[in-house]
Amino acid sequence: MNPSSHKLPVSFSIDKLQKDLVICENDLWTPHFNTNRYQGNWTSISLRSQSGLESDIMSFSSKEYINTGLLDRCHYFKEIMDWFQCEKEAVRLLRLDPQSEIKEHTDNDTSYEDGFFRIHIPIITNPEVLFYVDKKLVPMKMGECWYANFQLPHSVENRSYKPRIHLTLDCIRNDWSDKLFASMGFDINKSPVENQYSDEIKQQIIAELSRNSSEAAAKIIADLQSK
Repeated sequence: MNPSSHKLPVSFSIDKLQKDLVICENDLWTPHFNTNRYQGNWTSISLRSQSGLESDIMSFSSKEYINTGLLDRCHYFKEIMDWFQCEKEAVRLLRLDPQSEIKEHTDNDTSYEDGFFRIHIPIITNPEVLFYVDKKLVPMKMGECWYANFQLPHSVENRSYKPRIHLTLDCIRNDWSDKLFASMGFDINKSPVENQYSDEIKQQIIAELSRNSSEAAAKIIADLQSK
């Protein structure tokens, strides 16, 4: 079985990451749409989104994504994106405020075996931020680069009095990434595990999306209802 999480053999400049973060701090942080999944404040800003808007933070597979205007001002974030020699979908900053918690949940079709991999790069964090994947603590430090299989149960607790902010990249598997993951000991021939949204979770997502009158939200709702 492939590991539930793994640190990639690359790290990035904490100073440069935090300088690009300052550029983004004046932009609107949008609350995560699924309010049942967290307590406190969990917000995001998009660097790539389906609509090209920074406030469009929805991330669903097999959709087209484009860079937002904010990315043009964040040269180091763009440099990091270019390090990954594969197609990118959503690229976001995810902020979990002090004394806030992301409840344990699973994200559908988000394992390397599914042809997808989500990368987390901590920009601001500390030892009182507890990130669990498959009940195992993932000790992410600033500037490090981590993959995790988010199809497994995962949760985050920010027990500190400072925000936790990560740069996240949703990437599409290709030959380049296969070589990278094989070098880390992954079985790249392993078959994906079937895992669909439960009816309860699907209805919760649809209910949250229904609050958004955008065309993108309507398309996602139609897609969920067709499955």
